[in-house]
Order: sequence, then structure tokens, then C-alpha cells
Amino acid sequence: MNTEMYLRRRSKVIVANQSDHAELDDAYLVSMQKNIESLGYTFSTDVLKALKQTSQTQAISFYEDVVAALKQLVGANVVYKPMYPNFPKQVANADEVELYINAQLHYFGNWLGVRILPEYEKEARGELTDNVSLKTINLGSVDDFNSIFTLLVQSKSSVSESDKNDIKWFAQNYTDNIVGLLPDEIPNKENLATVTCYLLEYTQHGGELAKQYFKTATDVLRLIVALSGGDVSLAEKSKIKSFKRAERRMILELLENCKSITEDMLRYKEQWKRAGERLHPSEYKSRFPKTEKAFEVLRDDKPFETFNSKLEQRIKQHDTTESLALLKTRPGELARKLDLLLRTASNPQEVLDAFSEVAPSVSSTVLWQLWAHLKERNHQKPIRVFFPKGNVGKAQAIENNLPKLNEETRQKAIAICRDALLAKYKTLPPLGKVYIDRELKDFTIPFALRSASKALRTVGRGSRLALPSGNTVRFFIWWKDGIDRTDIDLSALALDEHSQFKMQIAYYNLKELGGYHSGDITSAPDGASEFIDLEIDKMLEAGVRYVIMSVNSYTEQPFYDLPECFAGFMMRQHPQSGEIYEPRTVGNKIDLTANTRVCLPFIIDLKKRSVIWTDLAVTRNPSSQNNVLGNMSTLTIMNKAMLSLVKPSLLDLFTFHAEARGELVKTIDDADIVFSLKQGITPFDTDTIVGEYL
Repeated sequence: MNTEMYLRRRSKVIVANQSDHAELDDAYLVSMQKNIESLGYTFSTDVLKALKQTSQTQAISFYEDVVAALKQLVGANVVYKPMYPNFPKQVANADEVELYINAQLHYFGNWLGVRILPEYEKEARGELTDNVSLKTINLGSVDDFNSIFTLLVQSKSSVSESDKNDIKWFAQNYTDNIVGLLPDEIPNKENLATVTCYLLEYTQHGGELAKQYFKTATDVLRLIVALSGGDVSLAEKSKIKSFKRAERRMILELLENCKSITEDMLRYKEQWKRAGERLHPSEYKSRFPKTEKAFEVLRDDKPFETFNSKLEQRIKQHDTTESLALLKTRPGELARKLDLLLRTASNPQEVLDAFSEVAPSVSSTVLWQLWAHLKERNHQKPIRVFFPKGNVGKAQAIENNLPKLNEETRQKAIAICRDALLAKYKTLPPLGKVYIDRELKDFTIPFALRSASKALRTVGRGSRLALPSGNTVRFFIWWKDGIDRTDIDLSALALDEHSQFKMQIAYYNLKELGGYHSGDITSAPDGASEFIDLEIDKMLEAGVRYVIMSVNSYTEQPFYDLPECFAGFMMRQHPQSGEIYEPRTVGNKIDLTANTRVCLPFIIDLKKRSVIWTDLAVTRNPSSQNNVLGNMSTLTIMNKAMLSLVKPSLLDLFTFHAEARGELVKTIDDADIVFSLKQGITPFDTDTIVGEYL
């Protein structure tokens, strides 16, 4: 049992070793409940009843495990010591000269190799007077906990690094029972490679799985890269390790059993050449002749007409009929090129007929993305946003200059996507009566989990979370030095209604327009923290609409090289009450572990009082220092891009499921299954969403 994983993913715990003869003293229950409230949580009645039937020793062990996990989740496991201990009042009331001198002395200390921080007496802050809604921890079960593994593995979307670590934990700890948790199908090929890699390393079942599921040469290449510790998306070049003889035979056997391996290998020609140097296929040419011939084509650059070369030629010749004949053999490719074909074909109906024929074979993820694209296709947005493959969420934005589609054609294409999705969902078990919260329209389907960071609550990029009550948003970061001195900067970029610059709060501008910075700390041998307060009313009065949280590695270390680095936000009603960092007020916390030096965790929409979840890594401007000022143009574009993002919502997803295999009802009490913000399946149950409903 992994308590941290279960709490993070399901907000549930398992209370083991219950006995009808044990009866825990109520004083212990009250004490436990009160203590976890300080972290922003409360036990459900079922958990308390289960704890009542445990011994004192068991209860204490359970409590210590839960508290350690909760502290890790909300960031309460470290000590926060900002430069100004009486923040925010101290900064708001300070003279600019005082702030300037303190900063210069601190920077001078860096030059001397010592940490010079101002010394202030910390004033008594009093108890936190904010009214905070607590998050409920419910009673779970072993079967429910185990389903985390199954749902992640059967996800139709590539899983994140955090998800991979959870899958790895199961492989390490369930070595004898892991086969029973494997799903019948592993639809995502990146996940297949990851799971097989872990099973080969920690169990005896990886080879059996590989023979059953690996169908293409690219599947095998992903496994090779996974075993080498590389990027299974194949978006980045990865070094290929040397394999043992038994491993080489297994990989070559998998490859030999695949179809059309030469063409598939040519898609990643250079990667396969490097892999061939490690696999030595010529040593096994009598055993795996098809594989040896494919490697010969790659090594000797022998002529070979591929699918893509044929298709490109047909498209250049404007031969729609032949292009469609080719694409119908690869339904996913046809779906991805549908917009282009509808724009360029002399007879769009011919394209629609071909798409309708193959749509049932297109994956649901591609169908959903195409459906959303077509829904907004003629509602011209100024920017188009792309999330490239890879390990980092590097969004790209380009000007939207696509010509409009014929409206009748667009509507027919939308209907084909819709019908294909409904047909897929009708094959699933009935849901009965379904209640769907309309607020789910603000949450996107979590497609891009591959590059998602580990967070207290993970949602799809572009989702909007309502801010709790209060007038002050407090950003926070905490980090610890890597091998060398590490300076991580917390900044806020304020923009108006049209994403135009209004002001910035950063180490060089500690206060302006209702924004306050807790002071710039430039090293963290034992950990360091920075905070920014944003007074919503003052900033709105000044014309600010959006505030981007930006975290920059000023000393240029990528976040993944640091022992620990995380960021988040709190909502404060009385910012001077309680401690500067109060775990119970944490709205969300995100671990910064990407191979990047600039991260945008989220954007605050002050007018709508919502948090736009971005979790984006961006490339800094190489001609300037790595701070919010040097990256301003990029950040402004990213703000426009996230506001222009076109994605289907969870309301869309669950409504389709209800139409296909259930009956919508208006109240929760009448429902057999609930999709809402706080009950039943919520936007934060990403493993369930991508594993069962996508």
C-alpha cells in the first residue's frame, strides 16, 4: 500500500487490521481529526468508524503515515523562511531605499560567497482567521487502490512521469500478482513500452506481455528506447544501451513477428540504425531473416517506396481518389489530414464518405480532438495552439490563417465524429441514470498527460478552477540548491483584458498595483522560499485582468537537476493572519521537475476569479537574462494561446457517454453514477477518466 499515491489520486486511505474487539479511545480520533485539519483535510465518517476498530498502536502508525503523505502533497514538509518574515505588510510599508539596500547587500554576498540576509524580528501573526473548506479523505479498499495500476496501463493517452513512477511502484511491489492487474488491452503504445520495461526489470512476465501486445516495428523501437532510459514518445533522440544476448534475441523476435517492418522502420531510420548497432541482427539472420533484410535497406539506403512518399505524391497531384484509397488503410492518418483534404478536394463529399467509412476504426482521442477542432473551426481565433510530442509541455502558438470550411461540410464532418464516438461508447456496459454537473464545462479532457507535472490536483491543460473566497492570491515557491548555487525566481506578469502588459512583480520590482514580493533569495543550501501576494480588487481597479505565474531558473540549472523544487498558490482572506505559508489554504501545488528553466504553472483570471491550469514549460529568450522581463514577449503570447485553446470539455465527454449508454437525470439523488466537481467522478480523477471514459 502506498498511502501518498492513494491520497494524491483518490483522496482515500485504507484502514487495515480492524477488529470487532478493538475500540480506540475517542480522544485519539479527535486529536487525529484536528491535526489533519491544519493541513486542509478531514476524515470521513467511514474512516473514523474504521479507525475506531483499531488498536492504539495501529492507529498511531496509520496517522503518522497519513500525515507524512499529506505534508508532502501540500508542501508542508519543509521550512519556509522568506527574506521578509512579516510579509506582506512589511513589504507594503517598507521604504524603497530599504528594499533596495537589502537586495544589493544580498547580491554583494553572492559575489563574496556568503549569504547576507536582513535581520528582522518576526512579529506574532495570530491564528489563521480564514474560513477554509476542508478536503474529505474517504475510506478506500485494496481493489480500488489496485485499480490505479490497471487504469493507468489501459489509458488511451500517454501517461506522465508521475504516472510512470506509480506504475513502476506496482511492478516493484506486486511482482507475483501483477499479471492479474493487467488489462485486456494496452491501447497507447508509449504506455505499452513503459509497462513492459518495468515488468522485464522487476518481474518474470515482461516477455509474455511483449509477445501478446507488440504489433509494429515502432512499438519495438519504443521498448528499446524505454529499456535504454530514453524518450518513448520518440520526439527526442535517445542513446541506445548495449543489450545482453537474451535481450537482443527477445527484441529481434518481437520485430520479426511484426508486419511491414521495413516501411515502419524507415519512419525512424536514424534511431533504428543506432539500435541495429546494439542488436547485431546479422548474427541472427537465419533465425530472423525478415528483420535482417529490413536492416539492410536502412544501412545501405536501398530504394523503398513508403506510405508517406506515395501519399505525398498523390496529394501534390491533387489526386483525391487515390489519396483516400491510401489513407483508408490508415484511418488515424485520414482523420489527421481531414481538414486539409476538405479544403483542397474538388468534391468534399468524397472525402466525407471515405472518413465515414473508417471513422469507427479511428481512436477516440483523435476523434475527440478532431470533433473539438471542427466545432470551433469557423469561429476564427487569432492563434492556433499545438502541444508537440516529448517530455516537456512546450506549447507552440502560430497565427490562425486557415480559410473557413464550407458550413454544410463542417457540420457533416462533426456528425461523423460524433456518431463514431457514440458507437464506441454504446459497446461499453450501461451506466444507468447519470447526473452531470454543468460546471464540468470548465475542465478539458486530459489528453496531454505525457508532459504533466506531479501536482496535488492534476487536471487537463486549459481547465479553469474557481478561486476560493478571499481577496488575496498568494503564489509560493520552495527549492533547494543543486550541485551549485541555485537561484530560482518567482515572478508575476500582469496583463490587461487584451493580454497587453500592465506591470510585473519580480525581484527587481517588489511592489506595485496591489502586488507584493517577499524578497529575492539567490541561494538555497538548506532550502529557500519566495511568495507573491496579489490583491484582486486593487489590481482590477488598475486594469489588470490576467496574472501569469512564472518560475525562472536564473542560474540556468534545469529544474530536473534540483533535489526539490515546487510551486503553488494559496487563497487568503486575511493575508496577515496565520503563517505566511498555511497548508490548509493551498489551492494547488505542482512539482517542477521538467528539463526546462522556465515554467508557467498557471494563469489567474482576476475578473472571472478562476485559475487557468497551464503547467507549461517555455523556452527562454537567449538574448536576455532568464527573468520575467526577458521572457515577456513569450509569456504574453502564451497567455493569448491558452485563452485561444480549443479542447473538448469533460461535460462533452460525459454527456456523450450518458447519451450512448445511460439516462440523464437532474438531481444527484436520482443518479446511479455522478460526474461532478466534488462527488462521484471528479475532474481530478484523471486515471479513471483516461482509463475508462476516454
